[in-house]
This record gives sequence, structure tokens and C-alpha cells, in this order.
Amino acid sequence: MNQIERRVFDGHLHIIDPRFPLVPNRGYLPEPFTVRDYLERTSALDLAGGAVVSGSFQGFDQGYLLDALERLGPSFVGVTQLPATVTDEEVLRLHEAGVRAVRFNLYRGGSESLDNLERLAARVHDVAGWHAELYVDSKDLADLEPRLAALPRGCLVIDHLGMTRDGYPALLRLVERGAKVKATGFGRVELDVSEALREIAAVDPGALIFGTDLPGTRAGRPFKETDVDLIVETLGEPLAGRVLRENALDWYVRRESRR
Repeated sequence: MNQIERRVFDGHLHIIDPRFPLVPNRGYLPEPFTVRDYLERTSALDLAGGAVVSGSFQGFDQGYLLDALERLGPSFVGVTQLPATVTDEEVLRLHEAGVRAVRFNLYRGGSESLDNLERLAARVHDVAGWHAELYVDSKDLADLEPRLAALPRGCLVIDHLGMTRDGYPALLRLVERGAKVKATGFGRVELDVSEALREIAAVDPGALIFGTDLPGTRAGRPFKETDVDLIVETLGEPLAGRVLRENALDWYVRRESRR
């Protein structure tokens, strides 16, 4: 693969900095993975930017995220977890620092509850143009679909290819309505990655967003550079180029300039 094919926007990464609060999730605390660790680990990739995503073990702490965004620079954005009580002023402060989405971790917890999903997601969209990102097993999407369909169009991202195949009819219907799906966590999903990539891209070539999911906490295996090769081999160019870079740049960066 040549250099331009390896140029990526990392649409899903975690920074774990022990200088900031960490909350055990079901007794689990991850090992440190600092900004320096991340940049060393991705040195083989030509990074066009990325999205730092809050994990279950970070709760509602914003300190680590603001520090990481400052260290990584303006080509990186943030995806945070917020309580439903967050003020509009705080949302705008975070937006100014580069945060672009609120995350609901329905798979492992640590975020705001499902009961507040619609209200909080709609509010941050109205206040700052943010979207909502869901860490959820696709098998739960059929029950959630009426709620998710009520969100503003183009306001939803599903993490890690939806994790399993069980709810793919609902996932693909959400993609038809403008949802994005992260091509991430290949070492944690329980499905055929190539098949899932092809199915989602067939519905909407702009829906898939690549990410490394580094450091891969609790995954069967962390990201490998061959995951990029798999995307290229499965989808071919130029579609792989959209998945690896352009879709994420459109979603996280260019849409902000259009607001």
C-alpha cells in the first residue's frame, strides 16, 4: 500500500492519562496510554487528524480530554460523555476546545443513561451542532430505533460496526436515515468485518468512518496496521480512501465550517 493510501483520519481513539480521574468500570481500570504513547503507536500511519473518545472509565471528566486535544493539536476533535444536567455554557466551552459529540456508552456504562438520550442528544445538537455516538450492540437497535429515528437527521454514529450481526436490519435502516458507523474495533467485534463493511457501504458509501480504537482496552486484540489493508482489500480505492479519511473529515471537520 502506498503512502497516500495509508493517510488516515483516526475516527476513534482513547487517551488514558493517569494524571486525571479514572473510574473503575466493573472493577476494570486500563493501563496508561498517553498522547505520547498514541503518537508513537501510530507512527506508521500518516495521520490527518482524529477523534479522542471518552471511555466508560473516564466518566464525566473533561480535564483529560481538554489536555489531550491541546497536546494533539487542531486536527483532532473530542467525543465526550456528559450528564444531562450539563449547562449550555459548558457545552459551548467544550465546543470551543474542539469537542464535537456526546457519547452514550450503552454497552459498558459510565455515561448518561438511556432515559436521557433523546433529550441530551437533541439539546447539544441545537446548542452546538453536535451529534451523538453510541457504543451499543446492534441486537438492541430494534428496540431503540424509534428513539434514534426521532433524533435530528445526520446526528448519530454507531461504534465498532455495531459489535454483532444480530441487529443489522435495524442498523442498516438507521444508515439509510443518515447514521454513520465506525469501522473500528475489528479485534472486539463478533461478526465478519469484510461482510459488514460491504453491506454498510452499499447502503451509503459515506457512512463508514475508520478508527484505530487504540489502545483497544478489553478487546480480543488491539488495532493492527493490517486492519487498514483489510479495508482497502474489501472496498478498493477510491471507496477505501473515503472510509479511511474523507468521510471522517466531512463529518468531524468540514461540517463545522458549514455551520
